[in-house]
Amino acid sequence: MAKTAEAGFWQTQTQFGLYKRNQGRLTRQLTAIAIALIALIGLWRLSQFLLSYGYERPISLGVPAILAAVCLWMIYRAVNWPKFADFLIAVEAEMDKVTWPTRNELQRATTVVIATMLFIGLVLLAYDIFWAWFFTLVGLLERAV
Repeated sequence: MAKTAEAGFWQTQTQFGLYKRNQGRLTRQLTAIAIALIALIGLWRLSQFLLSYGYERPISLGVPAILAAVCLWMIYRAVNWPKFADFLIAVEAEMDKVTWPTRNELQRATTVVIATMLFIGLVLLAYDIFWAWFFTLVGLLERAV
């Protein structure tokens, strides 16, 4: 039984087709781009690491390049893996149900958040000034010059 499961896994890894081609397309593309950026940044850091440890340029660039090709293929296959692709399709379907705020609602909410943060900042500043004055008055703090 393990051989059939293993054969199924390797068979899916060598396929070029897309799973449910037209469903969840944007979510799958953006997910693949995000994972690829993370992988490519890591591989760039690997090449810098190899260069800093004195490896020759072909090694310090070749190893990350080969790993980049493998990573990009695995990312391509991951977003087309049926379980993960179905999850991403469901995510896109749920995002289509979201009611996004209008520009006016967004501006009002942003104004409330910024005003609240400024108010809290001013209250904390007042507490800080009061307690610094009080502790200096009773001699627990030295006066700053």
